Amino acid sequence: MKLAAVQMISGPEPGPNLATAGRLIAEAVAAGAQFVALPEYFPLIGASDGDRLAARERDGSGPIQDFLAGAAREHGIWLVGGSIPLHADDPAKLRNSSLVYDPEGKRVARYDKIHLFGFRKGAESYDEAATIERGDQIVSFDTPFGRVGLAICYDLRFPELFRAMARLPNALDLLVLPAAFTETTGRAHWEMLLRARAVENQCYLLAAAQGGLHPTGRMTHGNSMIVDPWGDILARMDKGEGVVVADFDPQRIADTRASLPALKHRIL
Repeated sequence: MKLAAVQMISGPEPGPNLATAGRLIAEAVAAGAQFVALPEYFPLIGASDGDRLAARERDGSGPIQDFLAGAAREHGIWLVGGSIPLHADDPAKLRNSSLVYDPEGKRVARYDKIHLFGFRKGAESYDEAATIERGDQIVSFDTPFGRVGLAICYDLRFPELFRAMARLPNALDLLVLPAAFTETTGRAHWEMLLRARAVENQCYLLAAAQGGLHPTGRMTHGNSMIVDPWGDILARMDKGEGVVVADFDPQRIADTRASLPALKHRIL
């Protein structure tokens, strides 16, 4: 089976971003991908707080969710809808939610980002908790080819999250991480954290990122990639729009775990 990560440079208007996502999904499918992931905030990024709140959808209903279900059904693929803004319990906030659809267009999983990014260095600062209501549920789901865990962006820095979703005997086979890492933090830590999470959990890791200079002036790190259970990078894209595709091989997982049974050696 082939995996694909879609890399985008989304703007603040959902319409053009959905058109771009549709084109890149089709490109991934043409390359043989059967499991495709979009980046964090693929429908809009760099918008004002008010614009993001206005773009929220009710769970199970809305044009962005309709687009995702339709794309999965049209192409007959597993599709991870990066993340989209959904309504939160707090009416002044949103949930940053990753949605998964099966090849029939049926939604099979929803993950709400648990760890909210905060950063301040010079003139650059972010405080997601000001507008995002964090999730509190760890999410994984089963597919015909293995067990898949979901995380979003800043979650990458918290290995205990992945350990919790990968308790034996239900080890993960694939970890999917949509992201919009800043250039500052991504340049320093993105690759090493992705490879570490794949190595720790002896699974494939599919990271779909925002990657470039956005219309609002924000720079995201990109470097969407697919990492195998040994930590080898199978495919990668630096900046720009596009797709990265690589094979998912269950035997590679089995061989890695047989030769180095670290998951069985865990004490905590």
